[in-house]
Amino acid sequence: MKLDIDKLTEEELIDLNNRIVARLRFIHQFRAHSKMLEFSIGDRVSFQPDGHPELTGILTRYNKKTVTVIADSGQQWNVAPSFLRKADATFTASANPSNILHLTKR
Repeated sequence: MKLDIDKLTEEELIDLNNRIVARLRFIHQFRAHSKMLEFSIGDRVSFQPDGHPELTGILTRYNKKTVTVIADSGQQWNVAPSFLRKADATFTASANPSNILHLTKR
């Protein structure tokens, strides 16, 4: 189906633009959600933020567009699922016991 936008009024063009933007947002959210489902709470994941070395941690929460990861260093990061990779199951943080995260089911 081809649409000749040259024949649309300004009001029709604005409506079409709003509908396109809404559809693109939906597609983006669907992709992010699908990628999010590849991971589970408690999974060890790794990611590399801009300007930082690769970080490894535990996925602790699903958010609307991101997931929350507690890095081995103790820092909390909200990360888009597209940047995550499953990490090795071995714990690689320093020997500092305060870095260990205990997860419990609710």
